[in-house]
Amino acid sequence: MSNYVFLIDEKKTPMHPIHPAQARKLLDVGKAAVFRRYPFTLILKRVVENPVVHPLTLKIDPGSKITGISLVTDRDEVIWGMELEHRSLQIKLALDSRLRVRKGRRHRNTRYRKPRFLNRKRPQGWLAPSLMHRVLTTETWVKRLCKFARIGEIRQELVRFDTQKMDNAEISGVEYQQGTLFGYEVREYLLEKWDRKCAYCEKENLPLQIEHIHPKSKGGSNRISNLCLACEKCNTKKGTKPIAQFLAKKPDLLKAILTQSQRPLRDAAAVNSTRWTLFERLKKMGLPISSGTGGQTKYNRVRLGLPKSHWLDAACVGITEALNVLTHQILTVKATGTGGRQRCQTDKFGYPVKHRPLRPIWGFCTGDIVRAVVPKGKYKGTFTARVCPMSDGRGEFVIDNKRRSVRLDYCTPIHRKDGYSYAF
Repeated sequence: MSNYVFLIDEKKTPMHPIHPAQARKLLDVGKAAVFRRYPFTLILKRVVENPVVHPLTLKIDPGSKITGISLVTDRDEVIWGMELEHRSLQIKLALDSRLRVRKGRRHRNTRYRKPRFLNRKRPQGWLAPSLMHRVLTTETWVKRLCKFARIGEIRQELVRFDTQKMDNAEISGVEYQQGTLFGYEVREYLLEKWDRKCAYCEKENLPLQIEHIHPKSKGGSNRISNLCLACEKCNTKKGTKPIAQFLAKKPDLLKAILTQSQRPLRDAAAVNSTRWTLFERLKKMGLPISSGTGGQTKYNRVRLGLPKSHWLDAACVGITEALNVLTHQILTVKATGTGGRQRCQTDKFGYPVKHRPLRPIWGFCTGDIVRAVVPKGKYKGTFTARVCPMSDGRGEFVIDNKRRSVRLDYCTPIHRKDGYSYAF
């Protein structure tokens, strides 16, 4: 079943989300109209006096690439879910491209300019743009959901991995407080670091054991950099042999394992650096906010027999005795950005290629979701997609990895560009 439908009255007061069947009935009898497509929201054609609305709990599972969000009722019913895909990598690549263009432009200028380094002070709590993007997009969607539903509490998974504690188990006191305050199981950390497969045979979907790369009997330590995952067969076969002897005939695999063992878990570091910033920003919204740990989330999910997914992880955040999942078809959101303000498009060397108009063309902007009804011709039919308008009065669509060119006269906007793409 799909997500419950948000409902607001004529004064845009949020009501309790309704079942999709109720939403269809309200639309059929003409008592409501579509207010917004994503998230799907209906507006009643009347004002509801003194509505009885049960507050919902908004639960968040922040992730490095995907953040899960769920809405849970006071009866532990999961009625709405979404997964928000961030675009941190695209932001980093765009900044690197801008850096190369500006550096090339400065080098082409023959006028000498003394380098400046004393005017680049960063404010306290500064995060890189690719990291801050995760915080801002999650905050945007929390504020958006608060407009369409009565949110009574926010729960966020605050700490998942304590990389400092795992790397040095003897750390304590003030030295430990300089890092993250809570810990999580080493096993879960290794599962993510080694992609949930055996380091030696790369088999998946089988029981894995924690294995010392340099054998403990030969002086190996319990540091996280000396641990990996192995299936029972490989672990038994290796025994107490040094890894160089065990993989003497597989030099490429040996090099890969040794490199991976020293590589930090970048996703965990990114999540740990942004969770507290997100928590502080959500606290300023004035709603009651509580936190849970990653270990608690996984314990709830395994105990309740729920499959692994980001939005269900969000539903399991905090103290949860039981969950009744009433939705399975969730909203999938991908951050695409609202486009740049650069009028002159350049190549990778910084030279002008073409002019980019920033104003709407024939009432459409690149990224608008429209419904095209084509009465005749090669592309006859009705389809819905994102449009890229052209100044000649036609729009380009990409459907099934194929480009289509259709007159903009045949198009009707159903959702204006807002920096995200949507799917179910």
